[in-house]
Amino acid sequence: MGLVSLVLHLPAGEGRAACVVACHGLRGSKDSDKYVLLGDEFTRAGVALARFDFRGSGESEGLVEAETTVASRVDDALAVVAFLARHPRLDGRFGLLGSSMGGFVALHARKVLGDSIPVVTWNAPASLARLAASVAFEDTGLGAPFRAEFAGGRYAETPAGIDRHLVIQSEADETVSTDHGVALHARAREPRDLVVIPDADHRITDPDHRRHAVARSLAWFEHHLPARAKF
Repeated sequence: MGLVSLVLHLPAGEGRAACVVACHGLRGSKDSDKYVLLGDEFTRAGVALARFDFRGSGESEGLVEAETTVASRVDDALAVVAFLARHPRLDGRFGLLGSSMGGFVALHARKVLGDSIPVVTWNAPASLARLAASVAFEDTGLGAPFRAEFAGGRYAETPAGIDRHLVIQSEADETVSTDHGVALHARAREPRDLVVIPDADHRITDPDHRRHAVARSLAWFEHHLPARAKF
């Protein structure tokens, strides 16, 4: 894979910290205001946050049309976790947070990483097959590799049985409807929770809605990050 651009927010001081890896959406980047806000709020609470650009997005190498698949993004997320596991300021405890398609990717990465890693999704689709009925993939800039992967059905759905999963869903999401959030929660294993933000849109653009999502996410990680390092 090509070079992936990454920013790591570290808490003040010299101690080691747990780290949450944030996965952006399909056409987003690590520099979205919401990921910068996550970095500020999480480090203030003593939790590190890593935001990165998937290959072909933002400052990372590659082209979305030529390289982006769910598998490629899962590989990128796993590579970021493996890289950060060697960082001297991190203690080996990780969480995953993903928005929209980033949430879909985070759940598949969590399946590979195994138990003990909490995950939070913001407005993530439960099913790409269901999403395709309302969103035209040809309008997203995705190329032949993604379409071939989708046709094969390997990543048509999110994995079932993921525990420590907090689902955050916007009530007025114009892209990923609330039934996706309900399905994600039903598919998860305890401990799990579903938070529906009234009147919030897909990007959670309202500052109050966004602060609420950040606060609930942080509280989830603080409660569910493992007591001991896995890596």
